[in-house]
Amino acid sequence: MVQYSEKNRLYFLDNLRTFIIFLVVCFHAGWVYESSGVLSWAWIVDDPTKNNVAGLFNLIVDMFMMPTMFFISGYFAPLSLKRKTGKSFLISRFRRLMVPWILAVLILLPVYKVIYLFSRGLPQQGLWSYFHFTGGILINQGWLWFLPVLFLFDMVYLAMSKINLPGQDMGLKAAVPTVFLIGVAYSFVMSWYGFYGWTKTILLDFQNERILIYFMAFLIGALSYKLGLFDKKPAGKTLFYVLCATIWIPMNVYIIFLLNLIFNPGQFIISGTMDVALIWFGFNLSWLGMLVILINTFRYYLNRDGKFWAWLNRCSFGVYIVHFIVMGVAGTVLLHVTMPSLGKYVLLAIIAYIASNLSVSLYLVIKERTLWRKAVLSNQ
Repeated sequence: MVQYSEKNRLYFLDNLRTFIIFLVVCFHAGWVYESSGVLSWAWIVDDPTKNNVAGLFNLIVDMFMMPTMFFISGYFAPLSLKRKTGKSFLISRFRRLMVPWILAVLILLPVYKVIYLFSRGLPQQGLWSYFHFTGGILINQGWLWFLPVLFLFDMVYLAMSKINLPGQDMGLKAAVPTVFLIGVAYSFVMSWYGFYGWTKTILLDFQNERILIYFMAFLIGALSYKLGLFDKKPAGKTLFYVLCATIWIPMNVYIIFLLNLIFNPGQFIISGTMDVALIWFGFNLSWLGMLVILINTFRYYLNRDGKFWAWLNRCSFGVYIVHFIVMGVAGTVLLHVTMPSLGKYVLLAIIAYIASNLSVSLYLVIKERTLWRKAVLSNQ
């Protein structure tokens, strides 16, 4: 198998990850302005000017955004594990994921609540209420949930690598349909029996009906690495073109049946059972199809390096950590700007993404200079 190095680096996966984080910023900015008001009570900023575009955009990207993130993370897990012992693998992943999570929980979540109260003209509260582990923060870990969940996946993957489980030699032609069927069945059962929604704890927040789907996306990524999926040039573009032409079908199935379930409770398009089944049929087919489309789009057309891409890729992880607070500050300022809601939405997403990248870039420069000075002083 080809080793992952600078010489044969898969730039398209780095670029895709950065693009997905840009979508995450847009997704979170959208909840400030989307018209249903589902999260208005808890979101960091709630602008009274609303639009339908933000909600529709969020419905679409929510199908494939996080599965793609977990796929990319899973793809690099076997390589990271190959280079380390099990202990050093967990230590490196803890430093990469959980140390930033701990710092963000102790610093950024309290800032979240400060902005939340300030943007609504509400008085600030007692210090203890600003931490999620006291039960005081409104939505627990918020956007930070991804970090401990990914660390959990890393731990489970490490355990699986030590056990000869059946199906580990499965090819993608068998794995993808299996993941699709398990995903539909799992989400249907979770929804049908009332386990739909979020589980929130001190360490883990996860969406009940999607957590297994995300883990399977992670495992597909790991399997893709083991099979050397990207070691050779793409065989052809037929599947890519077919998916590009048809992916709107399962997406619309998911959106139409989900919106009917949300806004017309008790009124079914076909029947209760079929409507829920079609929601998860559309969702699972959509994320799998979009995963193929996104991977191949970036593989065919954006498998390149460059100073700008390198800068964005280097900042992307930090952008995920800080963007919510940057968005909250910018969204609060925009509360007092008179302009159409759609314009505010686009402006907020752009400001939040650019400002987050600049903030992270500044931090990295200061960090590098500090380390350089320490190295110089230690050698004197």
